[in-house]
Amino acid sequence: MLFEPVASLQVQADFSGGHLSSDGGALLLRQIDRGLGVCHALAQCFQDHRNPIWVEHSVQHLVSQRIHALALGYEDLNDHNALRVDPLLALCAGKTDPLGLDRFDPTQRGKPLAAPSTLNRLELGNHKKTRFHKIQYDPTAIENTLLNLSVRALPRHATQIVLDLDAMGHLVHGLQEGRHFSDYYDGYCYLPLYVVCGDVVLWAQLRTSDKDGADGVVVALKKIIPAIRKRCKRARIIVRGDSGFCRDEIMAWCEAEQIHYCLGLGKNSRLLELSEEALMRARITQCLCGGNVRRFTEFTYQTLQSWSRQRRVVAKAEVSSAGDNPRFIVTNLPAKGFKGQTDRECFGTQRLYEELYCARGEMENILKQQTLDLRADRHSTHQMGSNQLRLWLATLAYLLVERMRALSLQGTALARATVGTIRQRLFKVAAAVQVSVRRVYVQLSSSFVGQEIFLTCQRRLAALFALQT
Repeated sequence: MLFEPVASLQVQADFSGGHLSSDGGALLLRQIDRGLGVCHALAQCFQDHRNPIWVEHSVQHLVSQRIHALALGYEDLNDHNALRVDPLLALCAGKTDPLGLDRFDPTQRGKPLAAPSTLNRLELGNHKKTRFHKIQYDPTAIENTLLNLSVRALPRHATQIVLDLDAMGHLVHGLQEGRHFSDYYDGYCYLPLYVVCGDVVLWAQLRTSDKDGADGVVVALKKIIPAIRKRCKRARIIVRGDSGFCRDEIMAWCEAEQIHYCLGLGKNSRLLELSEEALMRARITQCLCGGNVRRFTEFTYQTLQSWSRQRRVVAKAEVSSAGDNPRFIVTNLPAKGFKGQTDRECFGTQRLYEELYCARGEMENILKQQTLDLRADRHSTHQMGSNQLRLWLATLAYLLVERMRALSLQGTALARATVGTIRQRLFKVAAAVQVSVRRVYVQLSSSFVGQEIFLTCQRRLAALFALQT
C-alpha cells in the first residue's frame, strides 16, 4: 500500500508486522487477577457438563476472556469476533498457546479465543435444560464470591466503615424479562441496588423497577454486615443513603443489630414547622448579608404511622437568592460522639450533614464508572438472570481495575483516575507478541508515553504477588 510521500521518502505499508495487540496493558490486568484470584474464584461458581474431549475453551478461559475484555473496553459479545485473535487477551485468558496454533479444527487455527456464540452459551445456559445448554452457574455462589473478594479489599484494622446505598436506573431497549416503565427515568428499565464502601463495590443486585428503591436492602445487609465484621472486627459500621432508603424496616434492623445509619429524609409540613426557627434566622441573615446562608438544628421526630419510634433528625435550613432550600437527615449517631472518641464533635449537626452525609456523592462517581466505562447497563439478553450475570461480570472487571489502582498506582498521576482514564493511558499500548518454546516475548511500544507509570505498576504488582506466594 502506497501513501503520499514525505519529501523524497516513499511511504509504504503492509500487514506483515506479525502478531500485534493494541492492549499491552492487559499484562497488568493478568498480574492483578492472578494475585487476587478473581477469575479463578468466579469459574468455581459454574458447572460444565460438556464432554471434556471436545472442549477447547474451559469455563475459566471463557470467564477470564469476558472479564478482561470488559476491563479493556470491549463490552459487547460481538467484539470478540475480532478479539479472538488477540494474543495478549489469550494470554490473560490462560491459553498456553496464545497464537492458537494448536486448535483441533484447522479452520480455527490462529484464533486462540472463543467466538461470541460460545461466550453467549456461558450467559444463557442456565435458563434451558437441553442437551445444547450444558454450562450452568449458581447465582448465590457468584453473589458470595463478589462479596468475599470485595470485603478482602477493606483495611483489616479500619475503625469506621461507611456503606453507601444507591439505586440506579438501567434503561433497556427491548422486551427483556422483568422490564417495567419508570416515570422517573422516562423509559423501560431495571433498578439495580448497589452497596459501595469507599471505592469498592460490595453488592450489585439487578431488580425490576416496579418495586420500591429500598426493596431488598435488609436482605443484602444481612449478608454484607457479617462479612465485614469478620474482616474488620473493631470497625464501627455506618449505613448511608438518600431519602429513598429512609424506611422504618431498614432503620429498625440497624438499631437491633447495633449498626449506625445516616439517611436522607423527605421534607413534609411537620418537618418544615419544626425547623421554621432556624429557617427564619437564615432568611434574616441572607437579607442582611446576601449570598447563601445555612443554619442547622436538630430535634426528635416520629412519623404519625410509618415509624416505630422517635429518632434524631438534623435539619439544614438554607436560604439563597433562589429561595429556601431546607433538607433533612435522620440518624442514630450520637450528637456528642462515642465514648473514647478523640473528635467528639464530628457528629454535630453541621459536620454530620456536610462532612458525613454529603460525602455520599462520591459514590455517584463509582456508579458512573460502572455504566460509562464498563457498560454495566448493557442488559441486552432476554432473561433477567443473564442480565444479572452481565452486571456481576462488569462489577468484577471494575474490581480488578480498582484493586490495581489502589495497590500499584498510589503516588502516580493515575492514583485517583477513573477506569476509563486508566484504560486509555495505561492499557492501550501497542505490543508485538512472539512465542517460542521457552517464553512469550512481548515488545511494548518504545514511544509509549506512560512507560514510567507502567514500570512502577508492574514492579509493585510483581512484588505484591511474590509476597503473597
